[in-house]
Amino acid sequence: MTDDPSSSSASRPQEKSWLDRLLNAFSGEPKSRDDLLEIIKDAAENKLLDQEALSIIEGALDVSSLQAREIMIPRTQIVAVKIDDKPKDFLPKIIESGHSRFPVIGDSIDDIKGILLAKDLLRMMLEGTTDFSLDSIIRTANIVPESKRVNVLLREFREQRYHMALVIDEYGGISGLITIEDILEEIVGDIEDETDEEVSDEYIKKVSDTDYVIKALTPIEDFNDYFEAGLSDEDFDTIGGILMQAFGHLPKRNETTEVDGFTFRVLYADNRQIHLVRLTLGND
Repeated sequence: MTDDPSSSSASRPQEKSWLDRLLNAFSGEPKSRDDLLEIIKDAAENKLLDQEALSIIEGALDVSSLQAREIMIPRTQIVAVKIDDKPKDFLPKIIESGHSRFPVIGDSIDDIKGILLAKDLLRMMLEGTTDFSLDSIIRTANIVPESKRVNVLLREFREQRYHMALVIDEYGGISGLITIEDILEEIVGDIEDETDEEVSDEYIKKVSDTDYVIKALTPIEDFNDYFEAGLSDEDFDTIGGILMQAFGHLPKRNETTEVDGFTFRVLYADNRQIHLVRLTLGND
């Protein structure tokens, strides 16, 4: 008895089409990033990956094209400690910020002396040592240029076992700082911990004086009230609708667009809609 070749071959091409393309992507000449993403999305559509896994893969691919300047915490938002400060001067700042690492500076933010780890400070306090200089406990600061590739920096974070780097511009001045958590959040999305503000059902969350995280389902009326804006709600009910029109296509993570002077960057979107964006207000 022989097998019917027609019945097995009829289903095989459809079942293996995405797999054949994936194998081809890794053989012969390298394929483009878009080709690779298309193959991975085909795998997700065939239920071989879930949407969360797909989002992480897309985030990892996005990171490979980013530079430190694109995701760093800007200079104006750095929480720093002065080298000649006493514990009574810097402890309230450290407690209020909730961070675990702090740049230690001299006369200005451009005069970096080192990095203070909160755990080192805690050790001193537990030992009952209250009269000490920061010089004795700070660690060496790692400096990287704005053009540093984020994927390369992530590898250095892991290999050299440090979690923070100061970012300098072409003139050697401090332009920002970047942490391993900042990079991981580009891959897996926002990482909340016990020091972060409790997640609420609010549509708009203020991050800094110029940055906000906004749900795409935010009603336009609520957005206008919050920012004293005048976005039209004639054609759409939500910010997501206006952004889809502005992009003209379903955007990917980190794509940006401007609407009436507001700059929006996509934080999370799936293959159907935008979910979360970051709003950056322009400087006057």
